[in-house]
Amino acid sequence: MSQYYIFYKPFNVLSQFSPEGDKQTLADYFPGIAKSIYPVGRLDYDSEGLLLLTDDKTLTHQLLEPSFAHKRTYLVQVDGDITQQAIHQLSNGITISIDGKAYRTKRAEAEKLEYEPELPARNPPIRFRKSIPTSWIALTLTEGKNRQVRRMTAAAGFPTLRLVRYSIGQVNIDGMQPGEHKLLDEQIKKMLFGK
Repeated sequence: MSQYYIFYKPFNVLSQFSPEGDKQTLADYFPGIAKSIYPVGRLDYDSEGLLLLTDDKTLTHQLLEPSFAHKRTYLVQVDGDITQQAIHQLSNGITISIDGKAYRTKRAEAEKLEYEPELPARNPPIRFRKSIPTSWIALTLTEGKNRQVRRMTAAAGFPTLRLVRYSIGQVNIDGMQPGEHKLLDEQIKKMLFGK
């Protein structure tokens, strides 16, 4: 039987078990976990939120192979009061640089949030500047290039301050705190792909 964990990755934790300097890793949160269980994909060191871990190689392949497009939603705090024009750019595709080459992102779902989402406080918190407003957006992608969300918001003129992956398919971090994990069963496959 395969095992499926969802983990709320805290800020400044590496999405790997192997040590790297004095940075925290998944090993700090999953002591004694089976060696066959790995994170599926990654969240950057400075990003937070949903990370899946499993020993199900078929599911891992489906989640990492671009042809099996699936939705991932990010809650993003950006520098400045984001404009409708920028939301339009993020939704319709924006040109970013990947490995030094221009890449136009696929269509996405982007919306400005009227209220700050109810998320656990980040530790350390975002640097607060009274003179410059911030705003929150929900951004749903079906692709996952390296640091894509950060590159997209920067290209639209609103750099990312805080980035939280909220959901993959119907699997989300509702009610979870950073550092917590849950063990799920095979039903996770239907929730991830909506099948």
